[in-house]
Amino acid sequence: MIILRLLNFVLIAVLAISVLPNRAMAELNLEIKDGVIEPMPFAVPDFVAENAAASEFATKLARVVAADLTGTGLFREIPKSAFISTVTNFNSPVQYADWKAINAQALIVGAVNAGSGGRVTVKFRLFDVFSGQQLGDGLQFGGTVNSWRRMAHKVADAAYSRITGEGKYFDSRVVFVSETGPKNARQKRLAIMDYDGANVKFLTDSRSIVLAPRFSPTGDRVLYTSYETGFPKIYVLDVATVGRRALADQPGTMTFAPRFSPDGQTVVYSLSAGGNTDIYRMQINGGTPVRLTSAPSIETAPSFSPDGRQIVFESDRSGSQQLYVMSANGGEARRISFGAGRYGTPVWSPRGDLVAFTKQNKGRFHIGVMRLDGEGERLLTASFLDEGPTWSPNGRVIMFMRETSGAGGAVSLYSVDITGRNLQRVKVEGGASDPAWSPLLK
Repeated sequence: MIILRLLNFVLIAVLAISVLPNRAMAELNLEIKDGVIEPMPFAVPDFVAENAAASEFATKLARVVAADLTGTGLFREIPKSAFISTVTNFNSPVQYADWKAINAQALIVGAVNAGSGGRVTVKFRLFDVFSGQQLGDGLQFGGTVNSWRRMAHKVADAAYSRITGEGKYFDSRVVFVSETGPKNARQKRLAIMDYDGANVKFLTDSRSIVLAPRFSPTGDRVLYTSYETGFPKIYVLDVATVGRRALADQPGTMTFAPRFSPDGQTVVYSLSAGGNTDIYRMQINGGTPVRLTSAPSIETAPSFSPDGRQIVFESDRSGSQQLYVMSANGGEARRISFGAGRYGTPVWSPRGDLVAFTKQNKGRFHIGVMRLDGEGERLLTASFLDEGPTWSPNGRVIMFMRETSGAGGAVSLYSVDITGRNLQRVKVEGGASDPAWSPLLK
């Protein structure tokens, strides 16, 4: 089985295997606890075009699936030039010996059909080559011609999840701040893209500075901060219509750093008035703001726990910028960061077990993670300026902003596995900052 051979590639892993008598119901589960030293080889032949109209998608679908899997750092694609067998019929028996001869451990076979009305149907099967078994049932996805990339991400998600046991994350989007122009005169506007940098669409114009976009739990709305009035103010934007409205605020105050509660009904944010900055909570549709902190210090960057019961935030109440956890209803806060340096921009993992953060120490910036008791701190990156982490929907990958030193100060998006491996730049044109990952798309 693939799971046994992965022991050669994983440094520290907890493996659980359940193979049912029915070949079509084989199940794998891999929980990776540390780095992988050699990716698992897999093959993705071009998908079978089941009619003439589908031929334009056959290669494109396979390429996106392959890119998704190789981008994790856990898989290595075997090039088509090495193939002995070809796949010309989705239902034909797999020639396992031919794929075993080129050391393919996993094989993904797909087919695409383009029907009338601009509809496309994609189906796939996943095989363990060395055991000669199909892993799980075949799956089928349907959509419009314009959604073919989403269907490729769904195929890759299913294969990734079956082999690794991890949750899915390819079929998701990222909202971010697109930046153009020189460092001293940057133009910023909100944009949205597929998780891999494709299909970029702009949500606002560049007439005012925008910061810190944050997705709703359903991915249909975005909170962000705008300076269009000259002072920071929070807005709620509908992703589909690009319509927006200001979040109710109090006259003479500045509001920023918003984030949704897990149920999407509440917003937690920072409000600055009279020289003091505290954290407030308010219903998304309005109502009376509830003050959650009252220390004579700066409290900001709040983030809910997945169950909505607690909030992690940053504060300088101890004399330096540190991380604290309190009840979602406010009250006494518990400090969780105690290492050297300053900590900020905390974000609770979707799994609930870790907090990601930005750390500044000895002239360097880092993206790191720690447990909720403050133990197990791990720094995943180091550079001139790394900040603003956001979690993938499965809690396995962190995306963040990196700025290079010098007068140009180029800003880009990067991602890294929570083991600290597989650091890579997200392929999006132009400058980009303040990423926020969506939940899995529905």
